[in-house]
Amino acid sequence: MAILPEVEKNYGKLKLYIDGEWVDSAAPDVSETTNPATGEVIATFPTATDAEVDKAVASAQAALAEWKQVPVRDKARYLFDLRGKFEEHNDRLCRILVQDHGRTMGEARGTLRRCIENIESACAALLLLTKGEQVNDLARGLDQTLIWEPRGVFLIVTPNNIPMHAWSSFVPYALASGCPVVVSPSKDVPVSAKAIFDVVDMVDGFPKGLMNLVYGGRHINARILENPHVKGVGFIGSTGVGRQLFAQAGKLGKEASINGNGKNHVVLMPDTSVDQVVQGILRGCYGMAGQRCLGADNLILIGDVYDRFKEVFVAASAAMKMGYGLDETVELGPLVSQTGRQKVLDFIEKGIQEGGKLILDGRNVAVPGCENGYFVGPTIFDNVTPDMFIAREESFGPVANLMRAKDLDEALDWINNKDDYGHSACIFTQSGQHARRFIKEADVGNVGVNVPVPQPYAFFPLGSKNESAQGVAKSRIDSMRLFMDQKTVTERWG
Repeated sequence: MAILPEVEKNYGKLKLYIDGEWVDSAAPDVSETTNPATGEVIATFPTATDAEVDKAVASAQAALAEWKQVPVRDKARYLFDLRGKFEEHNDRLCRILVQDHGRTMGEARGTLRRCIENIESACAALLLLTKGEQVNDLARGLDQTLIWEPRGVFLIVTPNNIPMHAWSSFVPYALASGCPVVVSPSKDVPVSAKAIFDVVDMVDGFPKGLMNLVYGGRHINARILENPHVKGVGFIGSTGVGRQLFAQAGKLGKEASINGNGKNHVVLMPDTSVDQVVQGILRGCYGMAGQRCLGADNLILIGDVYDRFKEVFVAASAAMKMGYGLDETVELGPLVSQTGRQKVLDFIEKGIQEGGKLILDGRNVAVPGCENGYFVGPTIFDNVTPDMFIAREESFGPVANLMRAKDLDEALDWINNKDDYGHSACIFTQSGQHARRFIKEADVGNVGVNVPVPQPYAFFPLGSKNESAQGVAKSRIDSMRLFMDQKTVTERWG
């Protein structure tokens, strides 16, 4: 199959999007961003100056008053128009995402569908969840009303692994709630952020300043959150960086939704049909080159399923086609950055030092035509025990650990007591009794039964517990709780 064309070979020097305009930054220095599959520079981008950051916040604050006055049905229409633009430019956005991030075209199409679903969900939330409540005659002549109001301007920080999906997990809901945003994307994927704002810029009716885009990273994020007009932050990324933002938000008395790392488990019971599940588990372990928060890390195999699964899984993993995702036959793309690739290589080396048995080594893969890309092939460790570093920390790469447990009790003990995170866990079984127990007892926020990736739809929250999340709101539709505040009105007449 022919490789799909790139939207552009090089996107030049990227601009900031402030107050409804694309503006050149006054910053003297720029950084380069590369295509992960080829290592070629595809754009440069500035770190916004303090003055530019302050202007972005000021424009968002000005838009707050204007957006409050827009009737609910008009807000919904603008969001529907945004959804339409995402549909219209779906293929273009997919190809840019592949070029900027490194995933396959199939994965990009799935991401854009999730983005559109989030906008649809935000439209529904706008019409349903922003409604207040009223009780008349609580006492003689006394009425009481609950009103939902937008909190104000929010900082939205998006990561390098799901730049478009993360944007859609917060921003449409912020708009539905009445809140303007300043978006600060990962410096690894600035072209994806630019592509989203190109679409935003096509929608007529949004007030200038409702959505702003600045580049810069941690210093920029801290400055934005310190601004008195900014009421909180929505974040998806690493637990370490998220904790810093959560602590800053707490000191400042601001709201926060922090979604961090995970160490996810998939349990295969002895009654699992290996041939039926292996393709799904390949996607769970290696989808987006392992750079997904709900991806499978630890495969806990119980009973005689261990040997049967290992044989089939290793063979299927070794047969995966690697390459540039614009080739639609490619099954596994590169890591998003050279830094990310090195972290995965260090993770693998740590596993070897700990005594893990490397039965499939993806460190020195050859990918014809992509010799300078950031590739790591499927990598599988055998004889992994729950006390090992590689069993407790996220690889964020295409690395799978095979772990032998004697029964479901031991598997649940590892999930609940050997793992500080609480992102997801899945079980494959034909037993309703085992599945029901797993759902009740697994101390994680997202549970899967006979699915390798328990991805909640847009109108469900991303459950995440323990070290995987901080804050009350869990992104997607649940972020409406982040962006809206309550006001009660008590009235007496007569």
